[in-house]
Amino acid sequence: MTQPVNLGPVRTDVRKAETVLDDLWTQAGVETRAYTGNIVALTEKKHLARVEEALAGLEGRYAGRQIIGVMDGDDSVQVEARLVPQRGGVYIERLTLDANPEQLRGAILPLLRPATLNHIWWASDDPPGGPLLAELADIADQVIADALTLGIPAAGRYALADLGWSRTASWREGLAQVFDAPDAALQIGRVERVHVTYAGEKDLPARLYAGWIASTLGWPDLSRITLASATNCGRENGDLCGVALEGDGVRFALETAGGDTVTCTCVLPSVERTTEMQVPGMTLAQGLARVMARPERGNVFERALKLALAGAQ
Repeated sequence: MTQPVNLGPVRTDVRKAETVLDDLWTQAGVETRAYTGNIVALTEKKHLARVEEALAGLEGRYAGRQIIGVMDGDDSVQVEARLVPQRGGVYIERLTLDANPEQLRGAILPLLRPATLNHIWWASDDPPGGPLLAELADIADQVIADALTLGIPAAGRYALADLGWSRTASWREGLAQVFDAPDAALQIGRVERVHVTYAGEKDLPARLYAGWIASTLGWPDLSRITLASATNCGRENGDLCGVALEGDGVRFALETAGGDTVTCTCVLPSVERTTEMQVPGMTLAQGLARVMARPERGNVFERALKLALAGAQ
């Protein structure tokens, strides 16, 4: 099989974008196209390369059309269309729009493929200002955003997903496994304090993880949970490094042991055991794929988010 090559970019405008994409498909010689959904990523030039890398990792499984809105453009809407090759000899469509938020309001909606799922990703560090995100959220099936710092609320009309929350998935599953053991589950009521460590400066996933622990234990706030940055953890910035739940005569801990391996320590009044488990780290692309492919129970996330928000304030 001939390895597909990148087709484009072709400079165009919103009105001609569909025609340009059709021409690129003709060049590709592909008759069947998979219309698996739309993802709109709203970002700035400084984050564009990272956003493109993350979108490339999706491989078209969840969104065959990718629209990147670069919100710090000039006074005219500039559109680039391309077909990006993926593994297996397939392509995904990518439209990059360089404009300001007001111009993007009118430019993005006509470019969405109809009758498919719409994922809206706020890939910016700045809180959304103006009506752009609100209008796109009205037609969204899922909004992906840093809900903790940007103040984006959950809403009944769309599923709210958070990449920081997604990043804690393996750690949540790992800690839950500790209490699969009946003798450990019987002692969970003894836990009085929790300590969470994370890599680098980004503590947002750790705060959401703390909110999940507090809500699971039935605690009203995060007052008994401490967060700290760890050095030489071996994980990417923002990933978790370890967690310890402690109380009278008990300690339950997950601590990074190198790579994806985590040491699990369980100390009970009558027994102590140490095991190892796999708690893999998660790249931005993997986190994005996870939230699009496996939407989690919203009520669990929303309870964790509520406590994390209260703790941050």
